Amino acid sequence: MVSDKEHVEEMKKLQADQRQKRLDSKKLDRGLVLVHTGNGKGKSSSAFGVITRALGWGHKVGLVQYIKGTWKTGERNFFKQFEDSITWHTMGEGFTWDTQDRNRDIEAAKAAMQVSAEMLRSGDFDLVVLDEINIVLRYDYLDVQDVLAGLDARDQRTSVILTGRDAKPELIEAADLVTEMKEIKHPFQQGIKAKQGIDF
Repeated sequence: MVSDKEHVEEMKKLQADQRQKRLDSKKLDRGLVLVHTGNGKGKSSSAFGVITRALGWGHKVGLVQYIKGTWKTGERNFFKQFEDSITWHTMGEGFTWDTQDRNRDIEAAKAAMQVSAEMLRSGDFDLVVLDEINIVLRYDYLDVQDVLAGLDARDQRTSVILTGRDAKPELIEAADLVTEMKEIKHPFQQGIKAKQGIDF
C-alpha cells in the first residue's frame, strides 16, 4: 500500500509533468480540432451541445451543414434567437440517397467546403462546426487533403468540430480529440420513427 508521503510525491511529480507538457505544447494557444464519428447516434447533437457552451461564453460560432437539407429541426429553431452570435449555412440538399445525383452532391460539397475554409481562416469565429462533413468525405465528394489544408490554414483562435460516420484516418490523425459514438441499441430497429425533439 502506498503511504501518504509517497502519494503526495507521486501527485507532485504528475502535476509537474502536466505543467511541462503544457509549456512544451506548440498548440498551447491554438483552437482545437474535434472529430465526432462512429455508427451511434449523437454526433451532431454533441456538437450542438458544444455550440451552446460556446455561446454561453459569448463566443462567435459558425456552422456549415453538409448533408442536412432544408428540413425543419429543433436546433435550427432554437439557435435563431442567437443570430448575432451564430452564422448558420445549410449547404446540403438532403441525404445522398434522396438526391441520387453524384455530380450535384459533389458540387454542393465543394461549395460547402469553400464557405467552411473562408470561415476557418477569417478569424471571426471561436468555433466552427462542419456538420456531416465525414459523410461527404466517405463518398469522396471532397478530397481529405483539401479538408486538412483548410484545418491547417484556420485562424489561431478557431476550434473546429467535424461530425459524421466513418471519419477518414487522416482526419483522426490530425485531430486533437476524437470521440466515437457506438450504437448499442436504436429505436429504428424496432420500427420506431424519428421523434421530434429527440432526433430532429
